[in-house]
Amino acid sequence: MTTPPPGREQACIAYLTSQYPASSHTFIRREVSALRELGVHLETFSIRAPSAAELRAEEDRSEESRTYTLLRQGPASYLKGHLAEVLRSPGRYFGNLAFALRHRAPGVRNGLLALAHFVEAMLLAGELRRRGIAHLHNHFANSAATVGLLASRQAKIGWSFTIHGISEFDYPAGLTLSEKIDAAAFVACVSYFGRAQAERLIPPEVWPKLKIVRCGLELDRLPKVSTDAGPSVKIIAVGRLSAEKGFAGLIDAFSRLPAERLAQVDLVGDGPLKEALEAQVARLGLSDRVRFLGRLPEAETLEAIAASDMLVLSSFMEGLPIVLMEALALGKPVIASRVAGIPELVREGETGLLFAPSDWDELATALDRLVGDPEARQSMGRRGPEVISSEFDIRKSAMALRDLFLAHAPSGSSSAERPS
Repeated sequence: MTTPPPGREQACIAYLTSQYPASSHTFIRREVSALRELGVHLETFSIRAPSAAELRAEEDRSEESRTYTLLRQGPASYLKGHLAEVLRSPGRYFGNLAFALRHRAPGVRNGLLALAHFVEAMLLAGELRRRGIAHLHNHFANSAATVGLLASRQAKIGWSFTIHGISEFDYPAGLTLSEKIDAAAFVACVSYFGRAQAERLIPPEVWPKLKIVRCGLELDRLPKVSTDAGPSVKIIAVGRLSAEKGFAGLIDAFSRLPAERLAQVDLVGDGPLKEALEAQVARLGLSDRVRFLGRLPEAETLEAIAASDMLVLSSFMEGLPIVLMEALALGKPVIASRVAGIPELVREGETGLLFAPSDWDELATALDRLVGDPEARQSMGRRGPEVISSEFDIRKSAMALRDLFLAHAPSGSSSAERPS
């Protein structure tokens, strides 16, 4: 374990997300682990509990067992927590209730959600104080971040969050994003594109709060890459089977490959469009060339990428996709849509090919080029690991976060009691 810098005692840090752990957000678990290895005292909190399907990996089961989950606490705990906060500081309690009712999107439903966020936040505030937490950090500027902001105000501790993708600038999260940035000690942005979108919302004097902190991979835990070259080029695509991932366009583009191009596609993931995509595959006569593998644990997903020849990401909106990092780190060329932070990750013609989002003709051309050119695939694949190791190693990202926490969180415990 790495010790803190000389003369600096590590503060107690808490992480809060809507669900922890989550199979779609394994990068958060990696970040938590890397920070702990650096000597950071870090405790995890979650709004809701993961389902059994989310806990297939041993690492996820271990993290779930040590995570405090708000929606698992009974009514008595909430009542006791709120009474304690009212008695401790009635002015702050009702002030935060008023803030919660202002810090929301319009409408009756959103008003009820604001009350729910407040109820959760007051319970969380007491638990943070009991554990001596000095700083709270959220991933994503969503409802959980609202709970985190309210809890930090009530507990009088520092608060920060990480911006990932376009959804955080859309309705309803985008309505309150500037206020969250204003309240935060700092904001970690995983891409320059995301930071630029945040800078649109705030005055230039606030821009220094926005720090680039990449998501990263545990490079020493990647699986062995397959060197078996079969007669058919193996294409893999990983993601939730939902509209924003553009899988219908990928299937359409794949169907246009010339008959002499021997290739197959494996789709890893599950979601609301599964039946529609399966019907599209059958309609196009691709059932023997497109497989639906369903949701896989992280280790199995990495092994599937390692056994493929290339990865395709066809999304309409993204942040900085972890799956692209994984493919590049494993020496696989990629084809990806030219959106958000993806051009910061994929170097055109060097590690992969980019296409305009929704331009399925351009995607079909890119598929034809890489499927038909094994030398290009090998050349692009060789560059990927170098790019990832230089900027997307989780240890480097964790060190950057550790330094930010040290700069903004007071050492030792928060202002109230620590557990005996």
